Amino acid sequence: MAARPRLKKRSKSMAAKLLLKSRLQTTLSMVARLHLKRRRTNMVAPLLQKSRITNNPIISQYSKKMTSTAHRVGSRSTASGWCCWLVSACLILLSGTLAAETIDPPPTQFYVDDIKAAMAKHVQSLTVQDGYWHTVDDETLDALVLRFIQVHDPVRQINQGVYFACTDFHEQGNDEKIYDMDFWLAPVDGVLKVFQTKVHKEPRHTLLYGWYKHPRYTFVNDEIEYLY
Repeated sequence: MAARPRLKKRSKSMAAKLLLKSRLQTTLSMVARLHLKRRRTNMVAPLLQKSRITNNPIISQYSKKMTSTAHRVGSRSTASGWCCWLVSACLILLSGTLAAETIDPPPTQFYVDDIKAAMAKHVQSLTVQDGYWHTVDDETLDALVLRFIQVHDPVRQINQGVYFACTDFHEQGNDEKIYDMDFWLAPVDGVLKVFQTKVHKEPRHTLLYGWYKHPRYTFVNDEIEYLY
């Protein structure tokens, strides 16, 4: 889901490049039609070099053509000189616009309060019907009816764009029968959303200890490693 905005940005960037290419070709045609015969000092190349727009491959391609055209078109005419200066200025301005459109903004960074707020909103959406979360055990496929207890500290970022929270829910009618539930979150349109949920620890009972949480897996370098 997070990839869609980038696809749109690439689409806009391609449209900008095509528009720029069309405008530059039109400008080159206008300059070539002057058909001036005498050589003159190249007023385009120094300005293009100082502006550093040759770093842009599209601008670089057409700036070379423009420089070559300026060498071929010679004139003592003041009007032709102003024309070359004007074309160079347009290239510089367009290159800045194109560069701004092709640079992706840095990803949004989320913090502890953001993760907890996203979890609170998610839990509320799960339990809005009657205060219980009606779900299915991801391993046994048993139906579960759970009430929220708490989010564990610490919540954290696992890697770029993925965040993690661990929670406790108890089974309906038994406050001691607790499930440890793990949630993975990622930004969608600038908002953290849960995209995966797993039972981390299931409730088990012994005569000596009563109910306790038995882990199904552990984490090694933030990757799940199943214990059985």
